[in-house]
Amino acid sequence: MGCGESLTVKKNRPVNLRLTTIRFPCTAIVSILHRASGVILFLFIPLLLWLLEKSLHSAADFAAISECFASPVSKLFLLGLVAALSFHLIAGIRHLLMDIGVGESKCAGTMSAILVFILSIIVIGLLGVWLW
Repeated sequence: MGCGESLTVKKNRPVNLRLTTIRFPCTAIVSILHRASGVILFLFIPLLLWLLEKSLHSAADFAAISECFASPVSKLFLLGLVAALSFHLIAGIRHLLMDIGVGESKCAGTMSAILVFILSIIVIGLLGVWLW
């Protein structure tokens, strides 16, 4: 090929640029949500540690924080953090089991991903009832 010649490559692959039409498998959704819940937990660790430190400082500070968490908005925020924590924990156990060789097949991976969703919904529901 010379300097002026162009290389044309015919691509027979389908190109889908509409991301809303892509259907992810259940295992991919669990993996993405596991990462997202980890990021959420990482970002809110400083706030939670500050609240813990403040609540242990004095009885008045503890009462003030308890009063703050009595409002429905803060209960919803706390439920979101607890939901992220419980989903991350359950999905993390799934990943650890797969790391030691349990459930590595496609069928077992799909079933364990569905089980993660079911267990997370149950745990989040129970924690929501307990919080309210």
